[in-house]
Amino acid sequence: STLDVADTAENEKAFGRPGASRGSSAFPKIRFVALLENGTHVLWAAHMDKYATDELTLARKVIPSLRKGMLCLADRFFPSYKLWRAAAKTGANLLWRTRQNARLDVEKRLPDGSYLSRIYASPSDRRKRRKGIVVRAIDYRLKDVPGAESLYRLITTILDHEQAPAAELAALYPERWEIETALDELKTHLRGAQIVLRSKTPELVRQEFFGLLMAHFAIRGLMHEAALKADEDPDRLSFVHSVHVVQRRMARYGSIPPSAEKSLPRSDPRRDS
Repeated sequence: STLDVADTAENEKAFGRPGASRGSSAFPKIRFVALLENGTHVLWAAHMDKYATDELTLARKVIPSLRKGMLCLADRFFPSYKLWRAAAKTGANLLWRTRQNARLDVEKRLPDGSYLSRIYASPSDRRKRRKGIVVRAIDYRLKDVPGAESLYRLITTILDHEQAPAAELAALYPERWEIETALDELKTHLRGAQIVLRSKTPELVRQEFFGLLMAHFAIRGLMHEAALKADEDPDRLSFVHSVHVVQRRMARYGSIPPSAEKSLPRSDPRRDS
């Protein structure tokens, strides 16, 4: 995703700004990629850079944070030989959507309708059947769903169809869209009326960006704890309401100028605030 930052010469030099129909956009922008933990909706392992940095480059920065025992979902923009290989080496299982026209030759058809295939780094490697990575492919359609595409194609590192049947993986994949909800929480509801990161220097922009992620992490963590205590699905809790609850509970301290502090008695609690 992207975020607007304060319109200063330093920020423009560090991050750049996108073009527009007439000249360039009003604000410089940063681009970032993050992983989302679906159960808690926590954004983690985020990496940000200048606007011109492509998402695949940013994804290579966050992929090493995957660990064995995780299942990583990703949209069809991300599958590439290098990124898939790097992600698989972490020990995490992968379930990524790929393009409809991606060439996946059927090497073995499995009882659940999925099939084993291989992905290659280049057409030359494919012709010579060199350095292919075995994947399991799942093709499916959504019947009677308005706006559905003609075909959906997933690839996964889980080669055992009994461990993860094709129908279950196809039903699980839409959970990937939960990250869109989290990005909306971060960019719209958490920042409130502020549409631009206010920091005027690149270093402070980076601090503000990760501070925003930490605030989102804290609120989502509290929501998860509340959901566990109430035995509820976290999806049933309102992020906006939770933000308002946290705001009401936060202590507010008035700033005291140094000259005024000298006149306060030592027992006055404001000396410690």
